Amino acid sequence: MVCNTVTNSCRLLSRENSFCLDSRLRAGPIGLEAGPVFSCGADIALAGHRLVGGHSMSAAIALENLTVAYERRPAVHHISGRFEAGSLTAIVGPNGAGKSTLIKAIAGTMKPAQGRVDRGRLATRTIGYLPQAAEIDRSFPLSVADTVSMGAWHSIGPFRSLTRNHARLTGEALSTVGLEGFEGRSVGSLSSGQFQRVLFARLLLQDASVILLDEPFTAIDARTTRDLLELVRAWHGQGRTVIAVLHDIEQVRQHFPQTLLMAREAIAWGETSQVLSAANLRKARNMAEYWSPDALLCDSEDERS
Repeated sequence: MVCNTVTNSCRLLSRENSFCLDSRLRAGPIGLEAGPVFSCGADIALAGHRLVGGHSMSAAIALENLTVAYERRPAVHHISGRFEAGSLTAIVGPNGAGKSTLIKAIAGTMKPAQGRVDRGRLATRTIGYLPQAAEIDRSFPLSVADTVSMGAWHSIGPFRSLTRNHARLTGEALSTVGLEGFEGRSVGSLSSGQFQRVLFARLLLQDASVILLDEPFTAIDARTTRDLLELVRAWHGQGRTVIAVLHDIEQVRQHFPQTLLMAREAIAWGETSQVLSAANLRKARNMAEYWSPDALLCDSEDERS
């Protein structure tokens, strides 16, 4: 990949051809023109999500030219925009689009290779993060109550004991997710749906203002999905910011007012009804198909000097 951050142009070798384009995308929601095209831009305007002066007074989370990479190979490529405080946003895209990598960067578990995530004055304890179920080890001998009570650690610290009030709140959280009386059960004995309910109960106890969910409804039953979606909508109704990586496009259309469609880069970001157009979804598939796995990070000004 050869990039010029002064002229905002980029050439990336795909499996068949090389392509150059101006990286400044039109305000939208917009998508890239049909075909495999790529950018190395520092100022992307998406569906009214342009940053003004690098900050937004109403944004809970702002992405500023964010690139996240594995061994200098970008999984998330030059994304700028903002998640408004109190918004309910889905992150969607083809397999390998960088969705989980992006939410890890927002959560702070992965560092940007370029750009930044601006969380404003949000403290770590005010951000609740639920990774994919496959990343959670259920073999450790923990009870359901122990697992849920971990949500209180951000507020009590590592050296203080849980109180009776915390035990009461744990019970209330389990009751809210439909697992009343499960406190003494081992997490290893639970079904996938029951375990996901436990993890949502832990988020309830954390009482976070920003909630990040990575594929929260994968491999669980329909009733659990329905119940947990009700909880997500309740969080949104309380003014919390909820960002979820999802695969089910119809589910997104029905329940998530805002959507970021990506394929390593942002394709479109804004109102779900406009973002999830047939044209934008086709562009996302094209981009995922033609992105070269050998593409490296764009050179920064510092690296070229």
